[in-house]
Amino acid sequence: MQRYLVLEDGTTYRGTAFGADQAKTGEVVFTTGMTGYQEAITDQSFANQILVFTNPLIGNYGVNLDDDESLLPEIKGVVCRKLARVATNWRMQDDLANFLTQRGIPGLEGIDTRALVKKLRQHGTLRGRLVDDLTDLDQVVAALKQATPMKNIIPLVSTKSPYPNPGTKRNIVVVDFGIKHSILRELAKRDCNVIVLPHTATATQVLNLHADGVFLSNGPGDPQEMTAAAEMVKEVEQHLPVFGICMGHQILALANGAKTVKMKFGHRGFNHPVKNVATGEVNFTSQNHGYAVDAASIDPDRLLITHVEINDGTVEGLRHKHYPAFSVQFHPDAAPGPHDAEQLFDDFINLVDQRKKGRN
Repeated sequence: MQRYLVLEDGTTYRGTAFGADQAKTGEVVFTTGMTGYQEAITDQSFANQILVFTNPLIGNYGVNLDDDESLLPEIKGVVCRKLARVATNWRMQDDLANFLTQRGIPGLEGIDTRALVKKLRQHGTLRGRLVDDLTDLDQVVAALKQATPMKNIIPLVSTKSPYPNPGTKRNIVVVDFGIKHSILRELAKRDCNVIVLPHTATATQVLNLHADGVFLSNGPGDPQEMTAAAEMVKEVEQHLPVFGICMGHQILALANGAKTVKMKFGHRGFNHPVKNVATGEVNFTSQNHGYAVDAASIDPDRLLITHVEINDGTVEGLRHKHYPAFSVQFHPDAAPGPHDAEQLFDDFINLVDQRKKGRN
């Protein structure tokens, strides 16, 4: 069956449908990763987006429960050059097409993804809609042009109530803005007893749990909407070690007076080179963000820039000059991607242990 991707500028791409038989609208973005399609699709940072894979073939090793980064992904669609007809892997439990069908996610294959990505790089992200016919093309384009960016996406993906990820030794509060399961795995590997709180958590609620440290997760949407979360962090960082990733990085920046800006087409993939400013060491990192911290807005008396993206100079890491709080724009948990920067979790644990030792 034919399916079309219609962009807000009127451009259409015709291909073959797979996945769910539904029409969906979202912001069209692309990722440069060569593998890890399941982790990307289930990453809640892609909520309300149609994801284009630059790698020409996806689905060749199927899917399995272990690689999910969330149980109910809010991604709006998947676009690729080719969907593998035969998938094989010893861990495989299902094929990608059926996986998408069960989760209500439409897919489109057989289009020139190179041309589409080139357009997005030149013009920036565009709104798009996946449809099965072009009968109402003019109406679809008009609706896309008039649509305003979706707001308040994080409430769709954050937990509605607290839950534990049991462990031992260290008590860590995680504030969920759309957390990846791989982050919880990394904390579990480091002997952390985790309590996950909704994005609405207040400083009082966090501090009343007598935690040893606080983790701020990744998540979708515009960080400028998270004013309440920024106020929470502004208070909590004075009392507990804080580590933020992706959205958590941006919220830590906002809590300390910086601003964020929307990027032209963002960073999505896991081949982004990031330099440690202090050591000069370069790590290849996994990233998924459409907003960034404005370097010009950073107060040098409060925050230190620790990492920058080599290609475009984006602020990729911050550390507070007075409190044990730091953050990175990339994913040291990878999943998918290189584990070059996973020692940042160890840095957080060291801050937690130092504080515990000082209290005893």
